[in-house]
Amino acid sequence: MRTAWILGDQLSLGHAALAGLDPARDVVLMVESRARGAHRRYHKRKLVLVYSAMRHFAEDLRRSGWRVDYHRLEDTPSFPSALSAHVRRFQPDAIRVMEASDWTTTEALPRMAATAGVALEVLPTNLFLVGRDEFREWAGGSRRLLMEHHYRRVRRGLGLLMESDGTPSGGTWNLDAENRLGVAEWRKAGAPRPPSVGWEPPDACTREVMTWVDREFAGHPGDVEGFGWPVDRTGALRWLQRFVEERLPQFGPFEDMMVTGEAGLFHSMLTPMLNLGLLGPLECARAAEAAWREGRVPLASAEGFVRQVVGWREFVNGVYWLKGPGYATSNGLGAKRPLPGWFWTGKTELKCMATVLGEALDTGYNHHIQRLMVLGNFLLLTGVRPGEALHWFNEMYVDAHDWVMAANVLGMALHADGGFMATKPYAAGGAYLSRMSDYCDGCRYSPKVRTGKGACPFNLWYWRFMDLHAQRFASNPRMATIVRSWARRPEPDRRQVLADAEAALAEHGVGDEMG
Repeated sequence: MRTAWILGDQLSLGHAALAGLDPARDVVLMVESRARGAHRRYHKRKLVLVYSAMRHFAEDLRRSGWRVDYHRLEDTPSFPSALSAHVRRFQPDAIRVMEASDWTTTEALPRMAATAGVALEVLPTNLFLVGRDEFREWAGGSRRLLMEHHYRRVRRGLGLLMESDGTPSGGTWNLDAENRLGVAEWRKAGAPRPPSVGWEPPDACTREVMTWVDREFAGHPGDVEGFGWPVDRTGALRWLQRFVEERLPQFGPFEDMMVTGEAGLFHSMLTPMLNLGLLGPLECARAAEAAWREGRVPLASAEGFVRQVVGWREFVNGVYWLKGPGYATSNGLGAKRPLPGWFWTGKTELKCMATVLGEALDTGYNHHIQRLMVLGNFLLLTGVRPGEALHWFNEMYVDAHDWVMAANVLGMALHADGGFMATKPYAAGGAYLSRMSDYCDGCRYSPKVRTGKGACPFNLWYWRFMDLHAQRFASNPRMATIVRSWARRPEPDRRQVLADAEAALAEHGVGDEMG
């Protein structure tokens, strides 16, 4: 007899460890670990999502004829204790697992198996389109990687949005230029909004999990009430269909825009299900492609979504495994400030930050531009230590996993890896926030004020950041013009901006630098 151990973020009936096993003889192991749930202060809705999805998946397995040894949260202190109990009860010849999605679990699995006295068979994951060895071979010894090169290679290999002659559909690989409309253009178009997201009402199983999470993880952020994410394959497919029909048509042009009260707007909001294995990346990309070929969505929208799913998502996973566990300690810009305490309350007079943090604290979700160009931009400009920022992102989001956040936070948002995966830091002042969001409406600060009372702190911090790192970015082709522009400003003007920037740091509770 053999056991297939299915981890909590591998909820696919096509799981590699199930292949070749016999439901009449073999068994599936699934474990809810209290210790793993307390590893970080995960948002309560993240924990509800994972545990409820696991329980629903176990029922799907049972309906398919599998015998499932399921260890529930209330009875399971840790993974090792559950594995040892399973081995004592079933005495399997071997434990089959699929590659774990994080370094911590990957390194722990052999130790746990050895302690339990059972052989461990590790199989390559089939939840991604690009294997770890394949990505490593493609990356070679490059000092920096370009996602665009990776994206085109993957699209060619899959034939996604490609024509029979080998050219990209529409004659170009990248339609980002069509996908950068801001609030002014959105308002001119009549301020369209999609239908409501359609949160899923919790069933009895999910409500039971909600009760347990609220009790076992009382000190974690968030509130279980209002939970409505899909927790099974059927619900996930329903969300995919609704996205393609209702939001994908306008996703492209408005994917970089931010609107108060619209945490998702035209975004798919599929990553929580994708990252648990309830959906596959290729089926999501194919759904978008089919909608375009049927004339239901514009090419720019389909390409923008495909770029995120088979381009960016696969890329950040590849970088995570390529760089190794030490990547989490990256701090290429020498940032030394602690994360402000109000990141856990959302109480700040910076309206953009209060809005985005409020949505994250409430729902455990923001879309990618809110994460990158509001929260990430703040952390980058003010010099918050990357490790603390990464920890917060991993705790706060329902779709967060170590492989997701490492490259997104350290490489993309904070430029902490020295430019390995981003050719420039994604730094922006108040003008960008004003153009791409409605957050500046009613804020006590104005993006049009450069210094003094009422000046947007993002303007001040932007130029402080450029001054602090002028030498580093003077030779960067994408940054040199900005650095020269700062250097040409009159000395008294620069001194005033820097003084106001430091005052704004103190005013907004951004602590002094720490060694």
